[in-house]
Amino acid sequence: MLDFFTIFSKSGIVLWCFHGTSQFFTSSVNALIRSVLLQERSGMPSFEHDGLTLEYKLDNEFELVFVVAYQKILQLSYIDKFLDDVHLEFRDKFKEDLENGQFFSNFDFGNEFEKILASAEEYGRIVTSQPKKMRTFEESLKSKKTVASMIENKKEPKPTSKGKENKESLKGKNDNNKTAPKSCVRATQNGFTEKNSVVLNGEVDSEIIIKNRQKMFEKMQGKPKKSDKTKSPSSKENKTKKPRVWDNSGTCRDAQFLDFSEEPKIRQEGTGSEDYLNEETRAWVGQMKGDIKSMEYSESEDELSETEEKFPSKSRQNGKEKGFGMFNMFRGLVGSKSISREDMEPILDKLRDHMIAKNVATDIAGKLCESVASRLEGKVLGTFTGVASTVKATLVDALVQLLSPRRRVDILRDVIEAQQQQRPYVMVFCGVNGVGKSTNLAKICFWLVENNFKVLIAACDTFRAGAVEQLRTHSRCLNALHPPEKHGGYPVVQLYQKGYGKDAAGIAMEAINQARDCKMDVVLVDTAGRMQDNEPLMRALAKLIKVNSPDLVLFVGEALVGNEAVDQLVKFNQALADHSSQEKPHLIDGIVLTKFDTIDDKVGAAISMTYITGQPIVFVGTGQTYTDLKNLNAKAVVHALMK
Repeated sequence: MLDFFTIFSKSGIVLWCFHGTSQFFTSSVNALIRSVLLQERSGMPSFEHDGLTLEYKLDNEFELVFVVAYQKILQLSYIDKFLDDVHLEFRDKFKEDLENGQFFSNFDFGNEFEKILASAEEYGRIVTSQPKKMRTFEESLKSKKTVASMIENKKEPKPTSKGKENKESLKGKNDNNKTAPKSCVRATQNGFTEKNSVVLNGEVDSEIIIKNRQKMFEKMQGKPKKSDKTKSPSSKENKTKKPRVWDNSGTCRDAQFLDFSEEPKIRQEGTGSEDYLNEETRAWVGQMKGDIKSMEYSESEDELSETEEKFPSKSRQNGKEKGFGMFNMFRGLVGSKSISREDMEPILDKLRDHMIAKNVATDIAGKLCESVASRLEGKVLGTFTGVASTVKATLVDALVQLLSPRRRVDILRDVIEAQQQQRPYVMVFCGVNGVGKSTNLAKICFWLVENNFKVLIAACDTFRAGAVEQLRTHSRCLNALHPPEKHGGYPVVQLYQKGYGKDAAGIAMEAINQARDCKMDVVLVDTAGRMQDNEPLMRALAKLIKVNSPDLVLFVGEALVGNEAVDQLVKFNQALADHSSQEKPHLIDGIVLTKFDTIDDKVGAAISMTYITGQPIVFVGTGQTYTDLKNLNAKAVVHALMK
């Protein structure tokens, strides 16, 4: 039933291997190492690749990895037991051979493996063949009820509904009193009936009588009518609607200064051309040449020494530690004990809450902590090393590794390669509404123009009013910063638009063809914002990507979101895969994280987005000007997250 099983060390040495078929599984194991082990996703129970399901188990004491592979369509119930049994058997033999110094000379695990596999398969057949047993009485909730709770006590009032709360509420209290009635009666006083009054010993309670009289008096008197107020003299005046006067609204004299419908025109000195920009914006020219700069941060002092106080171990937290003397302190630091999950649980719980408070999605925070636990469980601590500091340092390393891209997206290099092939380089921007797709498209366009590339902007947002006009304004500003006179008389930024209500996929195809004819270097496709649950718009986006085959698909997301980022990315990727008839559909290639300057140290959205897609964050928006575009610095994000 098993196709493949292997045991290798974390350094990459294959210690033992089993092949159930003649198929090669090198690519699947390498994909598991790249996507799971190196990206700190050990919290995932299994991994799927090329129709195979791969499950694994880590041994942190001996730095070993156990991997088993089988067909995806199979449902094997004995895999967990099989991995545990192989792990226990192999580590004992491995330790014994290492101590004897004869591991590589004479090592055979085939016989033990066959016995364990046969035992596990037999266990799986027994589990699947036996019908599911009904729950016994001892296992049911009814068995946990005490006998006293099941005895009905007539002396205690029963909880009744609202309709029956006044019937027989005091039955049983006066069973020995013959004069008392069997049930509650309604006491009538002066013609008024009170539902909750009670007759005891043939007399009515005086307090109930007073209340009944008061209610009857209020009922007979009725509510006082509101006195008609005298109409003010102003009511006789004309009641036509008048415009509301707002405070600090200005007057008609200020209209010419508040009207921004037209660009302010400032003439350049010595020329007759008109410039749409001021002196501050002219200083942007030349600042974005070459690669985009990374985010800057000031690394403070190492806080790992304070972690033990902030995240105390479970024994100290519950007061179970025997003494706090000098010798006990050294006993807790020296490397004589391996880390268990019980030692890590209180620390991981605090780290999980800390990450959630910093906008990391709840599921992602739990998976990261589970990955750290599986990576450290069974590992022997070094001398003078605390559990809390080790857990936090491991989590920091995991986060840095997660944010570090598996592949570097070098857009400038890719554009030059596309130029050699005599075709334009195509980038598509997609995302939900209001995240800043058009604004960050203009920033990337400015960066490309700074590097002497000609850009064509395709206005494929045919739904939002003002989308085309926004891109036209950006193209005018960019051409003003880089006038055509300096580029052979041709504008470096052109806009291709067909208005509103048209097919976005067709507009993108026409724009790419025009860019090829006009020898433009890059095509930036701006798409309409759409929610991840809008199936018609998601189908249209999948059609645009399928028809035009862009080089890069960028998802534009906000740094302000937390759990919502998971839902957005999962459904965007799922929609692109479902609505594409290709065998390998084009999914999201990278992420543009916007509004990063508004979140302070709540940078958890970067962790959530990268964990979900496994794709790098290519650009980070840090402001509203064209120069506010940065590369993600993994250490800076993790430093802000762990503050």
